[in-house]
Formats: sequence, structure tokens, C-alpha cells
Amino acid sequence: MPILDIQAIRDILPHRYPMLLVDRIVELEPERIVGVKNVTANEPYFAGHFPAFPVMPGVLIVEAMAQVAGVLVLREIPDRHNRLVFLASIEQAKFRRPVRPGDQLRIEMKVARRKASVAKMYGQATVDGVVVAEAIVMCKIAEREEQPPDS
Repeated sequence: MPILDIQAIRDILPHRYPMLLVDRIVELEPERIVGVKNVTANEPYFAGHFPAFPVMPGVLIVEAMAQVAGVLVLREIPDRHNRLVFLASIEQAKFRRPVRPGDQLRIEMKVARRKASVAKMYGQATVDGVVVAEAIVMCKIAEREEQPPDS
């Protein structure tokens, strides 16, 4: 059973389809989190990203890593609905193998350093136990600005 299902993730992150790239959180500790992304042939980017050889774009793998990190950072904040987490930097990103439709991306993020509004985390994405990508990401917590009502 997931620690956090998609509904709980939606309560923490502001992202929605097609940019919500985390399906569930399966492990959660104060300084470590593991999330899962099921990669399906229906993903909108497969229509234009190497359509004859569909591959998940590396930037979206890093975005998924940042979203998993964002869940870890935001879930501990009592007024998280008034905050946003932005990707502030990406360091040492490496893409080792292609991620294809049918793969299940397992993303593990570990806190390397944390301050009041910034968290630096090391992450690895694996498919079937094989590392497909890794990166160091820095996330910045910001106040959510007043938004106009939906029309």
C-alpha cells in the first residue's frame, strides 16, 4: 500500500495533468522519500519525442525527481497551501538508460542539506533496480502569491 496515494499528493503539490509526474509515495522518512511514476504509452510527450522509439525526456525525469523532493519538503509545512516549491538548481544530472512506455520509475530522494526555505537533495531514478538517472536538485520554498479567482 502506498504511504501517499495520488489524492494525497494532489493535496500537497499544485501540479495537475499533464505535469503531475508522481503517482504514489511508497516510503517516507524525515530525510528520505521514495516515489513511483508509472510510465504509460498514453503520456502526451511520446507523440513527439522519438515517436518511432518512445523515450521519456530526461528533463521530465528530473522534474519527477523534483516533485518527489517537493512532497518531502512541503508535507512538513503546516501552512503548505500558502507555499510553493520551485526547482532552483540541477547539478550533476546523468541519464544512464532510456525510460520507455511500460516502465515503472522508482525515484529515491535523500536530503543532503536543508535550511529554512531551501533543500538540496540527491536523487536516483531506477527501473527494475537499474539506475536510469541521477541528479542533485535544489528546491526553494516560496510564499504563494494571491491568485485571481477562476472564471
